[in-house]
Amino acid sequence: MIFTTIVNNPHERRRFLRFATVGVIGAVVDFGTFNILINFIGLGVVLASVFSFIAAILSNFTWNRYWTYPDSRSKPIPTQLIEFGIVSVVGLLIRTPIIAALESPFRLLYEKIHFLPVTFITAELLGNNTALAAGVLTVMFWNFFINRYWTYGDVSSGNFQK
Repeated sequence: MIFTTIVNNPHERRRFLRFATVGVIGAVVDFGTFNILINFIGLGVVLASVFSFIAAILSNFTWNRYWTYPDSRSKPIPTQLIEFGIVSVVGLLIRTPIIAALESPFRLLYEKIHFLPVTFITAELLGNNTALAAGVLTVMFWNFFINRYWTYGDVSSGNFQK
């Protein structure tokens, strides 16, 4: 039903495309923060993932509140931020074990194929980022559907401000 609404309703399609664009921005924030924390600060993969996720949450909330759902104004910002944060924390709980489980197998896979002549792109770097990408893609769907109908549930599927 929800997928049909997005496919058949041009307003919901536009929101989904904006949400996806915000997700790309959030992914840049997420991956950038993740790699800075691992490669320059020296944090471990899982802890860096948590901090990068928080940075992405703040970016995504701001963009979604003011660009994806500009017509969502019946809830105060703190209420929406808390709801968005709860959805995101559940997403973090979904994502973290995915990253922890996939980082090592991806790293081992990249160590075996030895295809990169560039020395700074290591099997560890590729393994970490591939695991993060798997977690991000999985959680994106959770985030969209729950946020659309809970955090931004005050928005009519027929209304859309440009």
